Amino acid sequence: MATWNSRGLRGSTLEDMINYTNEYYREKKLALVQKIPTPIKPIKIDKDSSQITLAYFEKDSTVDYIGAVQGIPICFDAKECAQDTFSMQNIHEHQYHFMKDFESQQGISFLIVFFTHRNSFYYMRFSELKAYVERIEQGHPKNFHYNELDKRYFLTGKNGALVHYLEGIQLDLSEREE
Repeated sequence: MATWNSRGLRGSTLEDMINYTNEYYREKKLALVQKIPTPIKPIKIDKDSSQITLAYFEKDSTVDYIGAVQGIPICFDAKECAQDTFSMQNIHEHQYHFMKDFESQQGISFLIVFFTHRNSFYYMRFSELKAYVERIEQGHPKNFHYNELDKRYFLTGKNGALVHYLEGIQLDLSEREE
């Protein structure tokens, strides 16, 4: 059972940047995307500050974000990696299946992977994620390396968008049409 304590959840820096980007997109009427809260059950609460100091996750969540971009439904998860090798164990089976089901309903699913040591953001299409999952099923290592990634899908900040994932969506859509 996963737990949460006063140190907080991993990935908050990336999520802060994505939340800021999502607010920028909303203000510019480009997209409406929201963070999906992870359901927790409090175990210990500090009586003086009324803050939760220990809790556990009630159930598996889906993905971190869900919304619409110009009428197109999207969902994605945000992952951080402090090295060039990303462990696929960071992607939970229930998340993968949710994204797969979302794609089957004509939505767009993807990951945003933040390579913190490089300060580099990557838009990973669901088709690419699926290929890595299939590779693992064939007995390959349960990871992928930074150098394997498609250079066209690295994201840069632009204007008020710190993690400008709309460009990744646009490229993703154009390749789906081909």
